[in-house]
Amino acid sequence: MESMQPESSRAINQPLINQPKGQKPSLRGPIPGPKSQAIRAREDQNLAPGLQGFALMAGIVVDHARGSAVTDVDGNTFIDIIGGIGVNGLGHSHPKFVEAVKAQVEKASVGSFTSEPRVELFDRLAEHRPAPKVHRTQLYSSGAEAVESALRLAKCSTGKYEFVSFWGGFHGKTMGALSLMGSDFKDRLGPMVPGSHIAPYANCYRCPLKLEYPSCGMACVEMLRKQIKSTTAGEIAAFIVEPMQGTAGNVIPPKEFLPAVQEVAREVGALLIVDEMITGFGRTGKYWGAEHSGVEPDIVTLGKQFGGGFPISAVMSRDEIVNAKPWSNPSGSSSSYGGNPLAAAAAAAATRVIDEEGLVENSRVMGEYFLRKLEPMVDRYPFVGQAKGLGLFLGIELVKDKGTKEPLSKTATNRIFSECLKRGLLTMSYASSFRIQPAMTIDSQTIDHAVAIIDEVFELVTREGFWKA
Repeated sequence: MESMQPESSRAINQPLINQPKGQKPSLRGPIPGPKSQAIRAREDQNLAPGLQGFALMAGIVVDHARGSAVTDVDGNTFIDIIGGIGVNGLGHSHPKFVEAVKAQVEKASVGSFTSEPRVELFDRLAEHRPAPKVHRTQLYSSGAEAVESALRLAKCSTGKYEFVSFWGGFHGKTMGALSLMGSDFKDRLGPMVPGSHIAPYANCYRCPLKLEYPSCGMACVEMLRKQIKSTTAGEIAAFIVEPMQGTAGNVIPPKEFLPAVQEVAREVGALLIVDEMITGFGRTGKYWGAEHSGVEPDIVTLGKQFGGGFPISAVMSRDEIVNAKPWSNPSGSSSSYGGNPLAAAAAAAATRVIDEEGLVENSRVMGEYFLRKLEPMVDRYPFVGQAKGLGLFLGIELVKDKGTKEPLSKTATNRIFSECLKRGLLTMSYASSFRIQPAMTIDSQTIDHAVAIIDEVFELVTREGFWKA
């Protein structure tokens, strides 16, 4: 009977998604293959250092990709659960997206004039607005660019100049955003912008205050209050926060954290900027990451998957905020590439596909399925400290010791990445906080193939014991 079949062998009901199902690796030789190595050698003669780590480590050269599968120039096909680090929501080369971009590039590509695709995009964003009055949108070309604009907007609206961000936060690499980054990435890049303050985030697995949730009573929020009183000049324009932190390891705070942060912001007359670059448009199983806590932001920054792979970002806010000058002056908040016809057509198509193919719900259902497959690994393997996730915003904490939660060494995680690659799985397992962000079009069979490889590699890690190094 159907009910007696193991979960992994049963198809899970999905919306009508226009991407392949049951994708799996197909390897023809060593990774990287000879063609990839030759092309990479040519590129290395001119490429500056600093490319994304997983691309350098993999060494492959992409030929084509569809759905959750990437094929290199040597004919090797990989399952991709990196997803462009939150960019590839639709899956690679979604046919509706490809058609829309091809049609628009034949008509008009550049300029700030109004276009029908841009009007459609604004309508779609307003339909899914992140708060009742938040519908005014300005478009940009990168996440950092949108964040910088949001910071300028907050200054113009409040007349204040200080900002508060959080440990582990990542909002971009331009100077204003960099100054609010909550990690050691800033080392040797100072001085930072004055008025930048960074407070603890509710990362309960690695609590910054060494407490346990929920008995902690959200002590990190009380520390935030104390820090504001003792370190700021009382001129805070805005708090900027990710509803769930991506770069820090797909950290999911308790539901009461964001509302508590907003309460503190209101106490000091500051706005709340919610950075939905990674969490927006269904990634977490709801349209917005902030929906999980019920918080209503004043300003929202958008990017990554709402462009379907095309570089586009945005700032959304409400009338009384966006009318602040000089941000609202002609050219005061504009961007050379922001809102051009090609970018608008790409994002309009991507948001249309998200709605038409039920990708928010698919992210929720497939994310729950994926997490159920990962959770037994905590008991099965001595180095898996936690499996976590909401929707297809997932993660595995790799540790040397489950008691101390000491992260797995870089040597060990690099080996895990390499072993996954050899078996045809593209991952972000090169870090101890192993992030998993596949396309929102992924299906249960493709997930099964990915999990089988992770299991095989983790069995190898356990057998050889190199996780102890």
